[in-house]
Amino acid sequence: MEKDCGALVNLVSRKVKRRLNVTLQGLGITAIQSRVIYYILVHCQQGPVFQRDIEQVFGMSRSTATGILQQLEKKDIIRRESVSTDARLKSLVPTERAAELDAQVRACLRQTDAVLTRGLSEGQVQLFKEIAAAMAQNLEQAEDVPPAEP
Repeated sequence: MEKDCGALVNLVSRKVKRRLNVTLQGLGITAIQSRVIYYILVHCQQGPVFQRDIEQVFGMSRSTATGILQQLEKKDIIRRESVSTDARLKSLVPTERAAELDAQVRACLRQTDAVLTRGLSEGQVQLFKEIAAAMAQNLEQAEDVPPAEP
């Protein structure tokens, strides 16, 4: 039986996650933690990064984001700092440890991407990105539609 698009996306996602988890194990972080670290490092240079940003960018629930960020705090990779304009808000600030991990995390992500796209032309990779983005948008729009009646 031929796999549907959702099954193939899920399969690729699990394989990428498994590969990253094995590769990053020596650094003491997981695949999703590495992506969150990378996001914070890149975006904190443009302005404060908040937990809600992580939730939106990675499409995760508040409790999932909280768990990931608490682990990163425990490992001294990020810290939360109060924002002067709103005491309730805490910006996510990378520590020196995050900066130390940065080059290794980037190299790991690049290596995984290279393995993932091996044998594909730039055009094929670009087409995949466009299709995947369109599929993600389709699913996001479908979240706004109430479920069908049985």
